[in-house]
Amino acid sequence: MTHTERQPCTLAILGGTGNQGPGLALRWARAGHAVIIGSRQAEKASQVAAALNATLGEEEVQPVQGLENGAAAAACDVAVLTVPYAAQNPLLESLKDVLQGKLLISVTVALKPPKVARVHIPPEGSASEQAQAILGDGVSVVAAFQNVSAEHLTGTSPVPCDVLVCGDDKAAKRIAIGLAEEIGTRAFDAGPLVNAKAVEALTSVLIGINLRYKVHGAGLRLTGLSDVGPS
Repeated sequence: MTHTERQPCTLAILGGTGNQGPGLALRWARAGHAVIIGSRQAEKASQVAAALNATLGEEEVQPVQGLENGAAAAACDVAVLTVPYAAQNPLLESLKDVLQGKLLISVTVALKPPKVARVHIPPEGSASEQAQAILGDGVSVVAAFQNVSAEHLTGTSPVPCDVLVCGDDKAAKRIAIGLAEEIGTRAFDAGPLVNAKAVEALTSVLIGINLRYKVHGAGLRLTGLSDVGPS
């Protein structure tokens, strides 16, 4: 799937009952993808999926499914990780075998409560690099969507911020960029996975800006690229 050639796929949003998962699910369902909401509890995933299907209403899209995280990961082509950082490593350890040969888009940020407006750098450098270390070379990990506020994903309006995509697999990054453009935002190749530490760190900076200026949904927009946008 590239900027100009995109194929529908099955996306599993692991931890998809949280803040960002439902909004991503709605937008990707509208773009023609089969979407699975994953959760620790299949019942909770099914409830969120039912609510999303009610929102989609009569739109000509495939219904969103709800499954336990393991079943969701097994059924997908691309997994999207949206769990809180504290839950990331145990979940990935349990899904290591089933994710082999697949693409994992990591949305998780290495936040360390309660001081989430302070940058926290884990030993591997970032949550995304930590995910790659756990899963091994058989899984392509790409970091994306860390700086997009959940409130911008609701509705159908274009997302008013850019997505920085980091990864070591160029084909995997093209898929993530295509998926970002399909939700209504611009996306850019931000280099190898090692650069994810800078992208994730910006999330804490944005949280701090939200708190200090009493705003919601501060994001990033690259300048000097006005002629670049979703294709």
